[in-house]
Amino acid sequence: MDKLLIEGGARLSGEVAISGAKNAALPILCAALLTAEPVTFTNVPQLKDIGTLLALLGQMGVKVERADDTVTLDASGLNNPVAPYEMVKTMRASILVLGPLVARCGEARVSLPGGCAIGARPVDQHIKGLQAMGAEVRVEHGYVHATVPRLKGARLFTDMVTVTGTENLMMAAVLADGETVIENAAREPEVVDLANCLVAMGAQISGAGSDVIRIRGVERLHGATHRIMPDRIETGTYLCAAAVTGGSVRLTGTSSCYLDAVIDKLMDAGCEVVSERDAISLSAPARLNAVSLRTAPYPAFPTDMQAQFMAINCVANGVAMIRETIFENRFMHAVELQRLGADIRIDGNTAVVQGVARLEGATVMATDLRASASLVVAGLVAEGETTIERIYHLDRGYERLEDKLAALGAKVRRLT
Repeated sequence: MDKLLIEGGARLSGEVAISGAKNAALPILCAALLTAEPVTFTNVPQLKDIGTLLALLGQMGVKVERADDTVTLDASGLNNPVAPYEMVKTMRASILVLGPLVARCGEARVSLPGGCAIGARPVDQHIKGLQAMGAEVRVEHGYVHATVPRLKGARLFTDMVTVTGTENLMMAAVLADGETVIENAAREPEVVDLANCLVAMGAQISGAGSDVIRIRGVERLHGATHRIMPDRIETGTYLCAAAVTGGSVRLTGTSSCYLDAVIDKLMDAGCEVVSERDAISLSAPARLNAVSLRTAPYPAFPTDMQAQFMAINCVANGVAMIRETIFENRFMHAVELQRLGADIRIDGNTAVVQGVARLEGATVMATDLRASASLVVAGLVAEGETTIERIYHLDRGYERLEDKLAALGAKVRRLT
């Protein structure tokens, strides 16, 4: 199993390009199931999760063509609306095939998904929404089995803000009979990107980016070409990596408009951040100030950046309080950071981080995707060598991580 070896102490500087967003690409690729015409996507990141999803679509009868960052999907031969456990057990995003399959085929059999062990992420909101649209849904033998002659528009209210739930129901609604209104909808930029793609395919959607989305169902969708938005979490991770090393970097192919809460915290920490039309530059002081934060649904501070900020607070000046309100089991990286010498106390959903003068390299283990990123950030500033085990989590969400860090001057290499 691959490991990542980091020799800390190098100050990051230079320029690196940000990849397309994994969390936008996954639902958008699933949207290809909604039409019998070819759909082409550009700026698709080359990640393990993307490969898993493309393999899943292929076994459903979708023709997949991939060249560099461009993927063309042709679902005219869709003949197997089943997502088996053995293909989806490592990736929660596989549930996103449920809505499109029910809408297009009138039936879907999708295994309950796996993924990162960061807490409960139930699919009951997806099921509740489909039932309100007229589908008969049963959960049996670990599978969600949904059938319906044709979905009907309905007024849907989710009990919690759920990104994948909003995306699944939005895709289901575009081919439903009549109007669907999703209230308490997720407002994330990735939801907006999916809506823009669906509109390019002929869907009628308004309100994406707000908490009320309206969809007028159409008879069919057509082919289109769509460019995936930049990955705001990858962007934030590299900004943290530069900040913790006192570095100065310019990230291209991205935008600060998706990252207001993260950039505000970096500026509070003492960084200078300059936003361009499609780039962000950051210059960091020799030592950061501690910054407290509370995660919450977009546009508040993202849970996917909590671990990286815990890492930079470990060596910042002062004390930070971090409250995690999205997932109940997302402080597993704290124990690994403590192995590097961090002073962290956990009390329920709150972590108190006392900045220390230095971290020391050690062997640590990644427990989930963003926890992996926090260990990389900490390893970059720790004295000596840090070895990160189980980095297959990193490969799920960061494209060519070691190459991009090395381009910025980091001493990092993969051990196979």
